Order: sequence, then structure tokens, then C-alpha cells
Amino acid sequence: MGFKHFSLFVIPLLIFAILSRANQALGSDQNRHVRHRNRAALAAAGGVGKVALKGRKQTSGCNLFQGRWVFDASYPFYDSSMCPFIDSEFNCFSRPDKQFLKYSWQSDSCIIPRFDGVAFLNKWRGKRVMFVGDSLSLNMWESLACMIHSSVPDSKTTFIKRTPLSSLTFQEYGVTLYLYRTPYLVDISKEDVGRVLNLGTIEGGADVWKNMDILVFNSWHWWLHKGAQSQGWDFIRNGSSLIRDMDRLDAFNKGLTTWAQWVDQNVNISQTRVFFQGISPTHYMGQEWNEPRKTCNGQMQPLTGSTYPGGSLPAASIVSRVLSSMKTPVYLLDITTLSQLRKDAHPSTYGGDGGTDCSHWCLPGLPDTWNQLLYAALSM
Repeated sequence: MGFKHFSLFVIPLLIFAILSRANQALGSDQNRHVRHRNRAALAAAGGVGKVALKGRKQTSGCNLFQGRWVFDASYPFYDSSMCPFIDSEFNCFSRPDKQFLKYSWQSDSCIIPRFDGVAFLNKWRGKRVMFVGDSLSLNMWESLACMIHSSVPDSKTTFIKRTPLSSLTFQEYGVTLYLYRTPYLVDISKEDVGRVLNLGTIEGGADVWKNMDILVFNSWHWWLHKGAQSQGWDFIRNGSSLIRDMDRLDAFNKGLTTWAQWVDQNVNISQTRVFFQGISPTHYMGQEWNEPRKTCNGQMQPLTGSTYPGGSLPAASIVSRVLSSMKTPVYLLDITTLSQLRKDAHPSTYGGDGGTDCSHWCLPGLPDTWNQLLYAALSM
């Protein structure tokens, strides 16, 4: 009987110890410290970097991006009236329905850690985070700024909003969030014929992307724009050819390949963790979710399930293919499907710019989930 009682007591303890050790091993992440210098063009923020993520979009057997939306009364992360960094185009405070704020993303394969702004600031103390891209990068940058600010509302900040480079520094922690606006990633140059989108060069401003601790790139939204005023260029330079226009998916593929070559040649992966934001969808065509006469306007809840009736986006396939060809490990924040399910999360007619906006996203809202997934990926 003594041995039996001993076994009943000891064996559960041994099992608990083994499971605890396994959980610790799963969540562990190696740090490697390197020196780096400040660049004169940027606000000072020195320190050490971390080893780049090894996965493309999955880490430790956990797919953060396969799952479904569930109602969560603890959301949102912050109130728009308490965040001084939100542009009017993303501020949906006048929207009468509020249920769209009450959804969290639930992965099918793992528990996603809730964002902790203080933990983020402490972990990345003295570091620099840069978002590079278009207005969807702006959307995500302002979201992260608000999420952190809500955790440390009394922390002193320095906020500089300029074109193309903006920054927000949390002074006590020495953490700076940068935004560099460049919608195509590749260059638009002024030539005798006019403005030329050069699919083969990245020179203008790219030096400021170097020596960051975290880089989050994004591009696609502007590749769909038509008309000289909307698209921001008059001609395309494709190799030695100067042309009026070309297939936009082909142009995107060539431009993104140039970006990939730049990353492979210029990013020090012992210092910098590189992410690609993924393709953010629009909701102008209701036939994609079996409501042919509808847009995002008036939508009040997400689609159920984990698949989008309209299928995948061709641009997302290009992103995956280009990333897989790179020697630099770039982590894909694969936000496309989970964002396609959120037909309810756009400013629609409630953004400050007027019209119906089914391209960008309300703040607080969906970009907060993008940043929570970024936070989770950085923790793995």
C-alpha cells in the first residue's frame, strides 16, 4: 500500500514536470546581441537586435492565421477618443453600431497571447520598429501606436508626422515606431517624359530602412490604382522599356522581386527581423460573399467560418512565391483570409474623408489584430 500511495503521488508530479519543460522549450527563443550605429536621418534609438524568425508564417507548429472570429466582450484594446494618433479617415467614432469592435481572432492550432503594451516596450527597449509601405501601413502603424499608448497613457511621447518619414517615440523606453510612406516600394522618379515608376530600382529613401530592429513591409493597394492622378506616375520603366502601362499583377511581381533583392542585399538578419504585412482585401463587391448588391456599407458582423467565399487573391500568391525565393527569412503576416472575413470592419461612410471606404479599416478594429499577431510572432 505504501508503494501504491507513493506512485499515486509521484507519477502526476513527474507528468506535470515533463509537460512544463515541454511548454518552456516550445516558447523559447534565442537572442543574439549585435552593435549597430544610429543613422543621422532618424531619431536616436540604439541597442541590440534579435535573430530573424526562421519560419515564413508558422512558428513552433502554430499557424496563427488559420482560425475564425469569435465574439469577445473584452475588446477593443482602446477607445478612439483616448488615442491622439488616429487620422480621421480611420476614426469611426460616429458609427452607431459597436459590435464590430467586439471580435477577437481565434487560431485553430494555438492560443494567441493578448497584446501587452508594457511587455512590448520592455522587450524592445531602445529599439526601432519601422513600417514601410502605403496607407495600409499607416493603418497598422497608428493601430500599434494606440495599443501601446493605452497601456502607458501617461508615458511621454515625441510624435512627428511628416512625408515620407513619421515617427513616434515612447521616451521612457527609448522605443520608436517609424512609418515610411512608399506605396510601390520601388522608385518613382522624375524624368523628361514625366513621373516614371521604375520596377527595377529601390534607391530613394531606402537607406533609412537599414539598421532597424523590426521591419514590416507592405505593398499592393496602389498597384490597382488607375489614372495618372490616382496612381502617381505617368510611365512604367520595365527593364529597358518605357511603357504607358502593363498588366498590374505582372508589374507587382517585378516590383516585389526588386524589393526582395534589396532585402537580401541590405538587411542584416542578425540584427533585424523582417515581416511582410500581407495583402489587405477590399469589400466593394458583395458577390464575393454572396450578397451581390452589397458593399461594406451597413455590414455589422464578420463572416462565419474560416474560408472566404470569394476565394484567394492572386496578389497573395505572388507575395508567397517571392518570399519563398529569398535567402533572407521574411515572416509573412498572412492576414488576407482573416481580413476577408471582416466585411464589417471598414470605415465605409463613417471615416473622415467622406465617400464609402471599403479599403481601409476602422481604429480601433482589425489592424489591432494584425498587431496582436505581429506581437505573437515576435514572442515565438
